[in-house]
Amino acid sequence: MARDRKAGGSGRRIAAAVLITAALAAAYICFPRHADLTRFDPAAMARLETTMWRHYYEKRYLPLFRDLYDVSHSQYGFSPLDSVQIAVSAASAAKSFQPSTSRAEAEAALPALVTYFRILSGAAPVPVEVEDAARTELAWWQARREAVMPEEYGLIIARVSTLVYGVDGDDLRRSGVLRGQAMAYRDAHEANMSEADWWLIADRLEVAYGLLKKALSAPVQ
Repeated sequence: MARDRKAGGSGRRIAAAVLITAALAAAYICFPRHADLTRFDPAAMARLETTMWRHYYEKRYLPLFRDLYDVSHSQYGFSPLDSVQIAVSAASAAKSFQPSTSRAEAEAALPALVTYFRILSGAAPVPVEVEDAARTELAWWQARREAVMPEEYGLIIARVSTLVYGVDGDDLRRSGVLRGQAMAYRDAHEANMSEADWWLIADRLEVAYGLLKKALSAPVQ
């Protein structure tokens, strides 16, 4: 009987430990963080975006999800739960858009983009018109397919940044154009991208995100 009581006490302690661990895990996952879209590190963002491009074009959606989660959690400071939701919506939008062959078909990506920007807007420094941001994002995705010059769709990328961050100016526009040119470089070398090519893209993206960071830190005129 004493052995039974001892076993019962041990079982209750284990159950209590499991419950406490589960509660702590849930608190960690769900507890709101003070996310901030302006806190990113340009070098880390360039590395992550380069990796995301590779995974997107290789149609490796699980690694793409992991990259998107990393950006949301490590660069913007979202909670694990919010980071998962952001990553799911962004990866879903990309997966919906990739097989589309027309503007009408590309609209299938819009609901996921709206969800993506709605969650992001909670960490933006200004109020965000979520549907406008989503449609503008989709506009530059589509523009790349329509023989639009990277300097042109780069300005659409910059417009997304303006909608999200509430700033404008030469540095921000140059940031968007540089990202557009990096994408055009990838497109031009699509058949035989080497590691050196990917490093070159990462370097260009680091400059682009550095300019965006500079634009965000500039005093308001």
